Amino acid sequence: MAFIHGFLCGMLVFAVSVSAQRDDELAYADKVEDLCQGRPPNEYFRLTTEGDCRDVVRCDRAGIAGTIRLASVKCPSGLAFDLERQTCDWKASVNNCDRLSKPRLAKPNLHTVEPVCPDGQLQCGSGECIAREFFCNSRDDCQDGSDENVCRGDEDPNKSDVCNPAECFLPDCFCSADGTSAPGIAEGVLEIANVPMMITINFNGAVNDDNMRELYNKLFHIERINPNGCTAKGTFFVSHKYTNYSAVQELHRKGHEIGVFSITNDEDPKYWTDGSYDTWLAEMAGDRLIIERFANITDGTVVGVRAPYLLVGGNEQFNMMTDQFFAYDSSISAPLSSVPIWPYTLHYRMPHKCHGNAQNCPSRSHPIWEMPINELDRRDDPEFDENLTGCHLVSSCSNIYHKDQFRQLLQHNFDRHYGTNKAPLSLSFDPSWLLANTGFNDVIDDWMTHVLSTYTDVYFVTELQVIQWMQNPTSTASLRDFAEWKENCAVQGQPHCRLPNACPLETRELPGETHRLHTCLDCPKNYPWIQDPTGDGFSF
Repeated sequence: MAFIHGFLCGMLVFAVSVSAQRDDELAYADKVEDLCQGRPPNEYFRLTTEGDCRDVVRCDRAGIAGTIRLASVKCPSGLAFDLERQTCDWKASVNNCDRLSKPRLAKPNLHTVEPVCPDGQLQCGSGECIAREFFCNSRDDCQDGSDENVCRGDEDPNKSDVCNPAECFLPDCFCSADGTSAPGIAEGVLEIANVPMMITINFNGAVNDDNMRELYNKLFHIERINPNGCTAKGTFFVSHKYTNYSAVQELHRKGHEIGVFSITNDEDPKYWTDGSYDTWLAEMAGDRLIIERFANITDGTVVGVRAPYLLVGGNEQFNMMTDQFFAYDSSISAPLSSVPIWPYTLHYRMPHKCHGNAQNCPSRSHPIWEMPINELDRRDDPEFDENLTGCHLVSSCSNIYHKDQFRQLLQHNFDRHYGTNKAPLSLSFDPSWLLANTGFNDVIDDWMTHVLSTYTDVYFVTELQVIQWMQNPTSTASLRDFAEWKENCAVQGQPHCRLPNACPLETRELPGETHRLHTCLDCPKNYPWIQDPTGDGFSF
């Protein structure tokens, strides 16, 4: 009898324990549901502000029977997780360790089971209905401001339409359903075998004497000839600080393309992604004004933009570019795929997803060319290695340490493009990366020689030359006489000046700093900066 009593007591304790455990699990599940309600599945957040700021979680909706679970991530030692940028960074650079999550913005009710507003209107998060066209007009028309919180990518209720080839015609407009079609193919004008393989070598940042001497003159010399008899060309997206404008003038004289990369190169990501029209105007139009003035470029060819850190500024950036007659942007990366993306105009919706953390791609229609940066496949052995995320800039391929790896990266990605749809291969570099990795400049030099000696349909051209070919698709057999590529074909002769003025200058915008401005022209009064790009002391 005592045994039975003890057994029943034990079972009762066990049942209570199981019940309590189940209650805890249900309570935890309810808490997870509350934490994840309305939260995007790719947004990381903290469960506590205590500790070293390295631990974050996200809502994973792939649990058993569709339940939500928390997937955790921990930054490496010495780093902290930046909620705004959604990435690990040096702890000194992260200023939101005291917050649990990104600010939750009010959202409108765009998708309801039954219509709640009259035709042509949409419901704000605060309940009232406003006209569709009031959404994303840079003014808070909803009481809670929710009409301005759905303006990125596919969220925008006024986003541009998908590609319509029946209404998109070259030379001004180009699109295809998935972005992989070359111009002239669908119309039967060309076959893919007759399309040239175009390679664009791009450099971002300041142009200085070291870059010119050790890199640019090495890669783009007078004997490196494309199949049409013209020298290989590159594109240089120039930032202002530390740039030698006499060197920029020499690059332009030799037929290379000069684009803009901003004045300040500000390190705050939100400065660019959330930047106003006026911010982009001052940075990019101001940078062009500085370049044209102090490098004496007067032919109107500075028409390309690349955003610092490839942080796109959404519709504000592209509205500014349209008003200021910029022709193209080259800041948007296309995710790694089996078939790369051809450049396209932004009259219609982008043919690929907006790639990257917290990116702000344009959602509206803009008469601007986009020269996408197709991500590179960085695997050492693409036949056997596991899949790795792609890298947009060559200098951002973090697993490339040795010269043979670098050569394999260049050749494999060339083969991917050449063997599929011949979409232009964008090879973008921070010049300091090539110089810091001993022998890498020799690798790309040898590889360029190998490509031009092996293939008769491969051209090293500028971004603008790619657009010129796309506007007038021409077979490789006729490219020797392609007029748009013959300008500044093989320039020789002496630089405009061998001893530029080295102007020691200051500006009230950078107190206590003296910078040297190298230019073949006369020295300005002040060091040019964002409010005074001419250096004359006048506000921009």
